[in-house]
Amino acid sequence: MNEMTRAAEADRSPQDFDPLDGLAATMDHAATAAVAQMTSALSPATLIQAVTDWAVHLAISPGKQLQLGAKAVRKSMRFADYVSRASSDSDAEPAIEPLANDRRFRDPAWSEPPYSFISQAFLLHQQWWHAATNGIGGVTKHHQDVLSFATRQMLDVVAPTNFLATNPVLQRRIRETGGKCLIDGAANLLEDARRQLRGEPPCGAENFRAGETIATAPGKVVYRNHLIELIQYEPTTDTVHPEPVLIVPAWIMKYYILDLSPHNSLVRWLTGQGFTVFMISWRNPTAKDRDLAMADYREMGPMAAIDVVSRISGGARIHAAGYCLGGTLMAIAAAAMARDGDERLASLTLFAAQTEFSEPGELGLFIDEAQLHLLESLMWSEGYLDGSRMGGAFQILRSNDLIWSHVLGTYLMGEREPMSDLMAWNADSTRMPFAMHSEYLRSLFLNDDLAEGRFRVDGRAVSLSGIRVPLFVVGTERDHVAPWRSVHKIHGLVPAQIRFVLASGGHNVGIVAEPGSNRAKYRTLLREEEGPALSADEWETRAERRSGSWWPEWGKWLHERSAEPAPPPRIGDPASAYDCLADAPGTYVKER
Repeated sequence: MNEMTRAAEADRSPQDFDPLDGLAATMDHAATAAVAQMTSALSPATLIQAVTDWAVHLAISPGKQLQLGAKAVRKSMRFADYVSRASSDSDAEPAIEPLANDRRFRDPAWSEPPYSFISQAFLLHQQWWHAATNGIGGVTKHHQDVLSFATRQMLDVVAPTNFLATNPVLQRRIRETGGKCLIDGAANLLEDARRQLRGEPPCGAENFRAGETIATAPGKVVYRNHLIELIQYEPTTDTVHPEPVLIVPAWIMKYYILDLSPHNSLVRWLTGQGFTVFMISWRNPTAKDRDLAMADYREMGPMAAIDVVSRISGGARIHAAGYCLGGTLMAIAAAAMARDGDERLASLTLFAAQTEFSEPGELGLFIDEAQLHLLESLMWSEGYLDGSRMGGAFQILRSNDLIWSHVLGTYLMGEREPMSDLMAWNADSTRMPFAMHSEYLRSLFLNDDLAEGRFRVDGRAVSLSGIRVPLFVVGTERDHVAPWRSVHKIHGLVPAQIRFVLASGGHNVGIVAEPGSNRAKYRTLLREEEGPALSADEWETRAERRSGSWWPEWGKWLHERSAEPAPPPRIGDPASAYDCLADAPGTYVKER
């Protein structure tokens, strides 16, 4: 229930309450939840609204209709010209090139007739539909984006790469294997279906077990409440900086993405740099936790952890770091601490975390009033939103790479991609309780309350402008969850010094970019305190380009804001009841 609804309810006299209110709400939630189950939690109302908005405005736009008709004629002529040239010249210049990130037609087999004709016709068709769904006067931007996205999804389904008769690469694979690839693909499909029905992880994920093959950095659970376990990692250097590092991961993921295998563990790397590292491991909520709200996550999460870390480290100021939604929560906590005069933070680091949600990227396609109503009803019925549904939304955003290429390679070509630590982690999904996720989507995503100074902590609004500790902020170039231009907007919200880093890769690979990674590179620029807030385009022009991992850049930044190293603190603090409760990775991370 939002604040306007609460206020309206408070103004009603007892005789105004209808005894059928509760029954009506329950019936509506149940009906909407049933729709959500049938549509994979995607709102049909949103799509209907978008199609209607587009169709009505296109119908009253004769100029746009004329333009689209002319485009269709020109593309037909370009295609006919290409067919004519390619029939006699195998090196004929194509009529259209795929987009830079479209890898479907890179195999040389697609340059040979008749498959070159098929791919060229598809790409021209795809380009025309982009023009048809964009730039129509009167259509809201959200409806335009939804319809354009839905059209791309439908075109991806019928792409020639997905069918045996039109895919020369698949035909070649069948010839090379004597048809065995289709048998292997069918076996892969049956295996995956069996695992899904049984609720088992994907094939190969069983080889990556937290505490055995991944999440193996040595440490102890030193604190536990209903929502978190706090892990303190063992030092690996003789001396450490007095300022500990507290990492707050998102609860839509298991924490061990930052402690995968030994070679790409951010935790191991940090302890090797002479820091005492603490990590929050979130509990996987159940239906009983449906009423846990954002305030509960803040209080039992970073604020409880800060109390413990401060006591164990002897009152030293803390380098706080948050990843994704954990970074958003840590920014809220830092703003509240600044408001209340709490000076326990030495710095704040945000990994791929948004604080301003006016342009959340393609994930915003799933956030509007109709979509939230559907999700809230689904969460109302189950008590939570299952992480697999969130994962499905992320996969749709990159359907070519994450869905159709998987179908083609695994089920038609019979080539199962070897399971990796990152893939196994990605399959280890978590849940989001009803109250928290509803508040997060409405207050932050839909209403942008945090950036606009309306988000309330303990009954009072907090402002990011109150944060004065230095910030290290990381965005990633191909992030579909927290687009870097959205992450960059923190420059206009926080007056403190900001070191902004734009790393290569996506939301996960860009963060898990250990030193020695061949493809890693980044750009960086320091904005001094009270300095001008450059636009994303200006920042991109001025930023310094560097090769390699951005981790050493962060390490150097932390060293510069830390005191001289001293002997490390002990693990836990029995005098304060913060004793060693279990070995890392703890128990919460293993809950399903």
